[in-house]
Amino acid sequence: MRRGLLLLAALLPFVAAAQTVSLSGSLGATKALLLIDGQPHTVSVGSTVKGVTLTRVGDGEAEVVVAGRSSVIRLGAAPAKVGGGGGSAGGGSEIVLPVGRGGHFMAQGSINGKAVQFMVDTGATVVAMSVSEANRLGIDWRRGERGVSSTAGGMVAVYSVNLTSVRIGDVEVFNVDAVVLQAEMPYTLLGNSFLSRFSMRRDGDTMRLERR
Repeated sequence: MRRGLLLLAALLPFVAAAQTVSLSGSLGATKALLLIDGQPHTVSVGSTVKGVTLTRVGDGEAEVVVAGRSSVIRLGAAPAKVGGGGGSAGGGSEIVLPVGRGGHFMAQGSINGKAVQFMVDTGATVVAMSVSEANRLGIDWRRGERGVSSTAGGMVAVYSVNLTSVRIGDVEVFNVDAVVLQAEMPYTLLGNSFLSRFSMRRDGDTMRLERR
């Protein structure tokens, strides 16, 4: 957890609302011409444009990721509606995260139905957030079990809580342990109380979490 609290940068924009994306062509296996909400963009593999990340270009198809959801679009097919996982039932089994600036994996998701920006932190035992974030989410952290944690600013109080649900894209996990820290944090750390529910693998600049 301490390592995660010392990381202060690397924000990757994600778009929560659904977008239309179609494939108009490709330049080898490294670039694709995408129409995003009707506007043409030449996108390199690993790059993000308007919240759409291109992760792979194949023979007549491309794979894109929006808000943690992976979609394959095919050349000549009608525009596909991608992202916008908030309205689905949450029964998905895979989360796909492209790497952000600084080499960190970011994700737009939700806790107890409210929007949250996460940073994946395999060094954090549990999901961790600041008091101000917990207050915004309506979490009654004062009733949690109190402890202490060492941070760059010294020892701070932490409170153990349980989250009803944590969701990224169309994947939702229930009863997730977390801690609330009396320290400012730029985002919520997605720790192992969530990550341990998945098998994790990294394919180049993409992290894939598959439900166990």
